[in-house]
Amino acid sequence: MANGYGLVEGWDQVVDILIIEDNVELATLISDFLLNEGYSVFVTSSGEEGLLYLEENTVKLLLLDIMLPELDGFSVCRTIREKHNLPIIIMSARNGDDNKIIGLELGADDYMEKPFTVNLLTAKVKSHLRRSYDMVENKQLLSDGDLTINRASMTVYLKDEPIVMTSKEYELLVLLMENKGKALRKEWLFETIWGVDSFSELSTLTVHINKLREKIENNPKQPKRIVTVWGVGYKYEAV
Repeated sequence: MANGYGLVEGWDQVVDILIIEDNVELATLISDFLLNEGYSVFVTSSGEEGLLYLEENTVKLLLLDIMLPELDGFSVCRTIREKHNLPIIIMSARNGDDNKIIGLELGADDYMEKPFTVNLLTAKVKSHLRRSYDMVENKQLLSDGDLTINRASMTVYLKDEPIVMTSKEYELLVLLMENKGKALRKEWLFETIWGVDSFSELSTLTVHINKLREKIENNPKQPKRIVTVWGVGYKYEAV
């Protein structure tokens, strides 16, 4: 038994899913489902311990509660995004658009309101893992001027400096760059990245577009790479 009430023995390892949740009953229920699906899981009730675990181990996906003792989930999410690109799914009893927007702007890839069914959560976990890690198989580089995407390592560089991105920001940028010069409908972009059955709002796409512009545009308010096509959606313009 690992620290907290983890379900994977030892540290310094590769773990499919890290769960940071202080409700022991809920965390155990979720982990049992995921273990039955064949995933390796580590569970902790502390944001601090979760961050420490990430420093010493490789994790493929994070399930993150917001209302944690001491260091809250929003702070944990912000800290993780400074160093890691793994998908983050927030699980929270804080309902409403304001909390969802905060979570997405801090770098979360999805936001699930409690209560939810474990079957739905498991489906989302599978979807995020598939979308994030299937892309590693393509080894080619995507480049445009001083912007480069290395698909093998799922990293993005601007002027030879690495850019920290969420998994959804990364997937969206890849999709846009793969379709340079093409006007892509908002609905198509959203369904391709988040899935047709996603419970997220279309406004999630706008949040991620704005975040991408802040990271890759010289002037995010007057974007040259990711431009708006009014009445349609967005397109990537080569520089």
